[in-house]
Amino acid sequence: MSKTIIVSNRLPVRCTLEEGQLTIQPSEGGLATGLSAIHQDENNLWIGWPGLSVTEKGMQEHIRNQLEPAGLSPVFLSGAEIKGFYEGFSNEILWPIFHYISTYSNFETEYWKYYVQVNELFKEQVLAHAKPGDTIWIHDYQLLLLPQLLREELPDITIGFFQHIPFPSQELFRLIPWRNELLTGMLGADLLGFQTYDDVRHFMSAASRILGVSHRTGRLEFEGRTVAVDSFPISVDYDHFEEMAKDPEVEKSREEIRSSFPGQKILLSIDRLDYSKGILPRLRAFETLLSRSDDFIKKVVLYMVVVPSRDQVPQYEALKKQVDQEVGRINALYGTFDWQPIVYFYQSFPIKQLSAMYGVADVCLVTSMRDGMNLVCKEYIASRVDDTGVLVLSELAGASHELVDALIINPADTLQVANAIETAIKMPLPEMQERIFALKEVVQRFDVHYWANSFVAKLNEIKIEQENRKTWRVKNRVEEQIRKRYRQSKKRLLILDYDGTLVGFHPIPEKACPDKNLYELLESLIKDSRNELVIISGRKREQLDKWFGKMNATLVAEHGVWRKDPGKEWDVRPGLSEHWQDQIFELMLAFAQRTPGARVERKDFSIAWHYRKVQKDLGMIRSDELLESLKDYAGTFGLQILEGSKVIEIRNAGVNKGQSVSELLEDKHYDFVLSVGDDKTDEDMFMVLPEPAITIKVGTGDSHARYFVPSIRELRKLLASLAMRQNGHSSARIKK
Repeated sequence: MSKTIIVSNRLPVRCTLEEGQLTIQPSEGGLATGLSAIHQDENNLWIGWPGLSVTEKGMQEHIRNQLEPAGLSPVFLSGAEIKGFYEGFSNEILWPIFHYISTYSNFETEYWKYYVQVNELFKEQVLAHAKPGDTIWIHDYQLLLLPQLLREELPDITIGFFQHIPFPSQELFRLIPWRNELLTGMLGADLLGFQTYDDVRHFMSAASRILGVSHRTGRLEFEGRTVAVDSFPISVDYDHFEEMAKDPEVEKSREEIRSSFPGQKILLSIDRLDYSKGILPRLRAFETLLSRSDDFIKKVVLYMVVVPSRDQVPQYEALKKQVDQEVGRINALYGTFDWQPIVYFYQSFPIKQLSAMYGVADVCLVTSMRDGMNLVCKEYIASRVDDTGVLVLSELAGASHELVDALIINPADTLQVANAIETAIKMPLPEMQERIFALKEVVQRFDVHYWANSFVAKLNEIKIEQENRKTWRVKNRVEEQIRKRYRQSKKRLLILDYDGTLVGFHPIPEKACPDKNLYELLESLIKDSRNELVIISGRKREQLDKWFGKMNATLVAEHGVWRKDPGKEWDVRPGLSEHWQDQIFELMLAFAQRTPGARVERKDFSIAWHYRKVQKDLGMIRSDELLESLKDYAGTFGLQILEGSKVIEIRNAGVNKGQSVSELLEDKHYDFVLSVGDDKTDEDMFMVLPEPAITIKVGTGDSHARYFVPSIRELRKLLASLAMRQNGHSSARIKK
């Protein structure tokens, strides 16, 4: 029976060990709640660190035996691993970069070694339990390498990954020395989930610009797989918080808090100690409010809870001191003998006590400088059983994209935050209720269960899409069918594109030369007297002649302008004109001059504008502009515009690979035709070939080809298998 394996840095329990006695208590966090239904279903499993540094094997076994009946499987980490992997790489490199505070990052090489090591430990633990047909759902930034590590061991298994914190812009992400490895690790998943569309956009940009991964709307094509990327805003268990707010114990706590501040408006903030939470700017905004008028003295109080976190890390220790000093200064400056403006707690509270705080607070302040989502604001909304309360929410928290009826503020704008607090304090009851009703509707409808179910549904959808695409991938059964037809045929035509098909692309096209292995492969195909080999390309004839002119193969250059049959000279297609070139060359040159990395290539009867080395977004913008500019010229001179892979080419109409292939087939009777290409220029030949022909696209994406292979390497392996000698030994070797 298939199962779901949830993997996170921490298990959804708190384990403590005192005097040899193990205590296990369930966590009450959003993730534990959201995944509880999935975790508790049948034989599902949750893998993570139990929160203890235990090295003694007997105690590890004891803890494992206590956890396994609850469907929990621990990964034990040493003190050095916790320091290097969690405190080091995760929280001194990834956390500050992902929260846009790169100056706090410590790019220590030793941290990377531990990060890899611990991700490997998690991999081994998953492999000990995973079976074909299982689903693995990995969570957060501590395990970015894990999806690909598992993909390499279990190629067909279903893997989802969800990032709970923000994903930074590619400009920031590329600061990380191990950026390629991290992106590759994440792309091992079938579905990558983020909190907001901004995070999705940043990840797609990083994958395309840093790794060069091709993408379309919500999809990335990586190593022959389609990887889906989407936003899934996490939430809270609305019903749980609403019911808890009605608990008599919580009601009593609310009354106790309220009685301590008679006649005062209570502002509430609850944060973990972190520089991303905007605690100091919030204090400055509150001071600004107090300084405006005596009307706020003894009329308002900031009930501020800061939960201890990483206070042994220098930046956090310094932040704690600054917060303490600011609170003390403001209380000393504005407080009286019977009132202080800030009631400050540096501690954690039980969930019921937090519920009482939510229920009594007139205003909730969430002023994060950067937050993946922030669930405090959603917990506050769900706890407002009297349908009052105002939420002041940072536009830099992921929740702001959903909770649009809050008072949205820029947390760095002290004056704006102070104004929003004053507006919240003075807000008329009808407006307050209108806003809170709208907010509650959003949080109730899109609760944490909706989040989990929508992610799983999307993961299942992408797996079905992948399975459908496998039906036309050249692998196993399809590959054997092709080999069988090849063996049984008497006269074969093999039509191969060059760039992106036989060799990879190069920023400098002239350096994309054939390698020794390719020459051996092509010669092994040519040696078979039943084969006629055609290399068809958009390159100049001089380049093809230099590389393949001595081979017994037909060469087609400039997409069909020139053709050279074995042992003959080059022939040009009749009726072509070049009088239009000067004017268009100047236009393309002007575009290249204002597009760093672009270049213009003038051929005999066409001109190409290359933008492979151009920054991706700029290349897309400039190429679109150039296409628009060329349309008038195309109509005037009877030309055709062709979009290739990072190239725009304009040429005489009627010249294309399809026309050339049709001519190759004239008056000849082949019982085996194979045509392979990789981009739009090859679609013309795919379309003109008759039904029995085998057409293959290198790479994924829409195509008229019947089949696809995910990579050049896979194509070479296929061609080598076709070139196999009768004794079973290949005459062409494929380099690993």
